[in-house]
Amino acid sequence: MKSIFKNTLLIALVAAMAAASLPLVRVSAAGLNDPNPPQGQMSNERLERVWARQLRLYEKIGNGFERDEEFTDRVQNLIDGAKENGKDVSAVQAALDAFEAALKDAHPVYESGKGIVNSHQGFDENGKVIDPEKAKETVQAMGEKLKEIKDAMGGTGKALREAIRDFREANPRPENLPAP
Repeated sequence: MKSIFKNTLLIALVAAMAAASLPLVRVSAAGLNDPNPPQGQMSNERLERVWARQLRLYEKIGNGFERDEEFTDRVQNLIDGAKENGKDVSAVQAALDAFEAALKDAHPVYESGKGIVNSHQGFDENGKVIDPEKAKETVQAMGEKLKEIKDAMGGTGKALREAIRDFREANPRPENLPAP
């Protein structure tokens, strides 16, 4: 009985010593080249990462605009085929119509962003910051342009995907039956 008590007390003492040796508060000092600038300012590295991400997103949106007519034609053909088979396609058609209208609204906003991309003020050709203040303004302007595109689309792409998914769930493809 005494050995169990001693072992328990020894384990508790070791655990207490281990816990006491752990730091409870994190302390750090800011140096001259602190990667975390004061609040409200962005480091050059962060500006470069944000700009690169914005450019990738802008390019992805542009690729979507290049393929939008092909995509909408394909969806319209599927709707027409389903309609010929007596299926109710009104929800998908309404979603496609809203998507096409949003594309017409968003495309000029996208085109107006080309000036920001081409001038890339504050950044060099490789996306490196050369003027932090101008780079910050460029990142903010591009962010606003991307938000305008998103607002112009108004979630119609997602609504179209959901309408197609709901249609497919309500109208599953017939399974191929084996030949007799």
